[in-house]
Amino acid sequence: MKTAIVLSTHPARFDAVALKGDFEANVARIAAWGYHGVELAIRDPRLVDADALLAVVNRHGLEVPAVGTGQAWGEEGLSLTDPDPEVRAAAIQRVHDHMPLAAQAGAVVIIGLLRGIARPEVEHKQAYAWLVEALQRCTATAQSYGVRLALEPINRYETTLINNVEQGLALLEAVGADNLGLLLDTFHMNIEEPKIEDSIRAARDHLFHFHVADSNRWYPGAGHIDFASVVATLYAIGYEGYVSVEAMPMPDADTCAERAIATMRQAGL
Repeated sequence: MKTAIVLSTHPARFDAVALKGDFEANVARIAAWGYHGVELAIRDPRLVDADALLAVVNRHGLEVPAVGTGQAWGEEGLSLTDPDPEVRAAAIQRVHDHMPLAAQAGAVVIIGLLRGIARPEVEHKQAYAWLVEALQRCTATAQSYGVRLALEPINRYETTLINNVEQGLALLEAVGADNLGLLLDTFHMNIEEPKIEDSIRAARDHLFHFHVADSNRWYPGAGHIDFASVVATLYAIGYEGYVSVEAMPMPDADTCAERAIATMRQAGL
């Protein structure tokens, strides 16, 4: 397993991204701290120069294991389950727009809050059907690029759609695409899963990516999650992907990044 940390390519309101600002300076710091990769949070891939971004990452000896899409929801309100079909179509198109960069980098494309929520005026069954249909379209496009998608179960306080591993696995079955898997996040799992380790084991055959943050969404080591047990479980199921830090920049971004990788090394990575 390798370590990464999330880096936003543009200013963003989403709090749980430790690093924002000067892209090359941040990539250099990530490499100096000893991370193996940088997970890119990109609101709109049409606004970035993929070749230039990847050249910077490669120059510092890093990889891009994943590309996050959540800022399209947070900054623009795009959603795969919006009642407005034009908004749903725009959200699907945004996922499609990520494919060239993801294919070039060998990265998974994350479907987090871009899935949206089941709004009060929409029945949950209908929102779920829209989500399945959207993911079927997205995975079909991703397949043509050789790209995988990772759906992230997110806690009940942020979305009403797919909060835990059991629901995530059921969604994978409904979509029926081999290139759709799960991204598990210890912060959300601490809220929703009865036992984090059991849920990791349940997802073993479909685990494409992994996020770490502690119980308070600070860096690993700042809360009560047992990361040594989490890492041991990941090894036990044969997970060989990235473990990526997605945490709030508390008490500040540098401290978050440094303490996170120190904790994960102590935990056995």
